[in-house]
Amino acid sequence: MELSTTPTLEGRPIRKYLGVVTGEAIIGANIFKDMFASIRNIVGGRAGAYERSLTDARQLAMDEMAEQAARLGANAVVGIDIDYEVLGADNGMLMVCVSGTAVVTA
Repeated sequence: MELSTTPTLEGRPIRKYLGVVTGEAIIGANIFKDMFASIRNIVGGRAGAYERSLTDARQLAMDEMAEQAARLGANAVVGIDIDYEVLGADNGMLMVCVSGTAVVTA
């Protein structure tokens, strides 16, 4: 499955548009990640645990979208948009949403 943020794939004309496909993943921040992220904020550096969680959530959402496209008979998804939202009463969760157009290419 070819996945692209561009509206077309160079050298692969779109033969058929199959519709919008989506994927979502929600991750919760736990107390240990929060504690170590706070320390990182004080001393500087990157919050590796958060970065790994965010990467995992984004990959889960992309995989879900690709599976939905495959069920429609697509071999590519174009025009992918990735959004991030904070959720929960204490903003303790992060939602990653991806959407794109499932297509059949040459």
